Amino acid sequence: MTAQRRVVAEVLAGEHVHLTADEVHARAVAKLPEISRATVYNTLGELVSLGEVIEVSTDKRAKRYDPNAHQPHHHLVCAQCGTIRDVHPTGNPMADLPDSERFGFSVSEVEVTYRGVCPNCSKA
Repeated sequence: MTAQRRVVAEVLAGEHVHLTADEVHARAVAKLPEISRATVYNTLGELVSLGEVIEVSTDKRAKRYDPNAHQPHHHLVCAQCGTIRDVHPTGNPMADLPDSERFGFSVSEVEVTYRGVCPNCSKA
């Protein structure tokens, strides 16, 4: 693993991490000043292709990168500030879609996004 890839992986480590490519680059530069924006974008693309990172688009804002790729989860998004949290509700979202609503599709994946207002924005 190259130093650049290692730094990108380190920046993405942790819980509830949903950084934009620019945020990944800014944090990576703090650790490895010579890392280029192109290297960060290319590395993120490779990590998505390998299934190590999930690309998340919750609205018209920039795509975000979620390292929690190996545990099924949904997202909770603040409609005001855009904060994203991983959530793990109980139940099976695949089973929640009745056959009459599948229109013959063979469903292989479900993405659920909960929207609301986070505690910080509620105070404002």
